[in-house]
Amino acid sequence: MNYNIALLKGDGIGPEIVDSAVRVLEKIGKKYGHVFNFTPYLIGGCAIDATGEPLPKETVEGCLASDSVLLGAVGGPKWDTLPGNMRPEKALLGIRAAMELFTNLRPAKLYPALKGDCPLREDIVANGFDIMIVRELTGGIYFGERGMREGKYGEEAYDTECYSRMEIERICKVAYETAQKRNKRLISIDKANVLDSSRLWRKIVHEMEEQYPDVIVADMLVDNAAMQLVRNPAQFDVIVTTNMFGDILSDEASQITGSIGMLPSASLGNTTRGLYEPIHGSAPDIAGKNIANPIATILSAAMMLLYSFNLKAESEAIVNAVDKVLEAGYRTADLAHGEPSLSTTEITDKIIENL
Repeated sequence: MNYNIALLKGDGIGPEIVDSAVRVLEKIGKKYGHVFNFTPYLIGGCAIDATGEPLPKETVEGCLASDSVLLGAVGGPKWDTLPGNMRPEKALLGIRAAMELFTNLRPAKLYPALKGDCPLREDIVANGFDIMIVRELTGGIYFGERGMREGKYGEEAYDTECYSRMEIERICKVAYETAQKRNKRLISIDKANVLDSSRLWRKIVHEMEEQYPDVIVADMLVDNAAMQLVRNPAQFDVIVTTNMFGDILSDEASQITGSIGMLPSASLGNTTRGLYEPIHGSAPDIAGKNIANPIATILSAAMMLLYSFNLKAESEAIVNAVDKVLEAGYRTADLAHGEPSLSTTEITDKIIENL
């Protein structure tokens, strides 16, 4: 099979980690008889420098014409003084909107080899954990009505949390189907004791429950969920929640895995074309030094193979190769704690050797 992949390398360490993922995909292609065609496009700060805008039209058109998209990272202090609509990060919202991506899948897995890096007590994570957070991506308070006005106490700002039935139903469909493919346990996180938007969310979650009788679904308030993630993360399998709650909880979950450099993500819509990226930033302080951890990006490529191309064996091969490398004790600088470490290219070499 032939697949066309748009590469958005971006800024900072973005080019290095995307190049690592490309090398892994090329190896997978040779092993399983696929051809991956890669086309680079500009996004973020490098796009601003070259074209004057963070998300050029050519980039949008190229992504929409591709079978899927692999993204590195955007941003850096060089562009921090630009107005909000011209910041590199604005391109992320723009490309997600252009590709109509309403679902963000954020796995948070504690690898057995990295238990010592988890900040939680050993007895809490003795059996590890493997969580999938299904976050609504294009609605809620980040996209609601907002503004400035004169209020009771003078100048005030407001942002509106608003969800429609359609938005809730489509993200819950993804969450239920994801749970069916895993351990058939779904926890919906909201703030239904306070927010009307959460009450509608909870109502629709349970209206859809009868369509998925094999899935056990429960509700949890977001403040309790934040506590439970550090108290007993293994209780979670699949989580579904709103844009803002998902933004916060997925970052919390990432920290209890031991390293943000290990975690991939997928943003999906109604088609098989998705946007795959590591959850970490551009790390401009280590850019160009060949010391960045590429595993999150490599695992993002593995998610692409699974969710966009339905290549389960190929995806699992990458995941298993990463497991073997970690079990063998190989580490990049972020995980080495001052001990000898491998460079970006060296750890990629090891993963390729284990494919």
